[in-house]
Amino acid sequence: MTLGRPLAPLELTESDREQLASMARSRSLPHGLVRRAEIVLLAAEGWPNEALAAMVGVTRATVGKWRQRFLKSGLSGLHDERRPGALRSIKDEQVAEVVYKTLKTKPEDETQWSVRSMGAETGLSKDAVHRIWRTFGLQPHRQNHFKLSTDPFFVDKVRDMVGLYMNPPCSRHWTPPRAK
Repeated sequence: MTLGRPLAPLELTESDREQLASMARSRSLPHGLVRRAEIVLLAAEGWPNEALAAMVGVTRATVGKWRQRFLKSGLSGLHDERRPGALRSIKDEQVAEVVYKTLKTKPEDETQWSVRSMGAETGLSKDAVHRIWRTFGLQPHRQNHFKLSTDPFFVDKVRDMVGLYMNPPCSRHWTPPRAK
């Protein structure tokens, strides 16, 4: 016979039971969420908190916490709540501006953006720009498209190379220079 307060009955709808079973079998969800789904499923079968805690490998208080959270909020109660800490200082509009400028514009007198030049342009720190680029997988120094040379004789050089390719000199009539 168990001592203490009687446990509130935990009854699941068929839909909740299916979703919890799917969560408990998942290999892609966070481990904590999978464990919480197991706790609620076993609690719905009538297991007492102490036996359930030993079976799952958590404390009795943890089992009680997730049982109560499920009774109060349902499936959404099993997800983590927001934790205390500083709020984001960079707004979504600033992130969008950095991404847009990185992809669609070039700085004056430079070939690509650097974290420092982008930071100066947008008013963010170089570290913030670097975090945004890393999050979105942006690498302005690695371009997938052809860049034209800034050489003033580039067009002439290309014509010479293409002309040689299209009309190579005949090698049968060519003779190497004689050594003296």
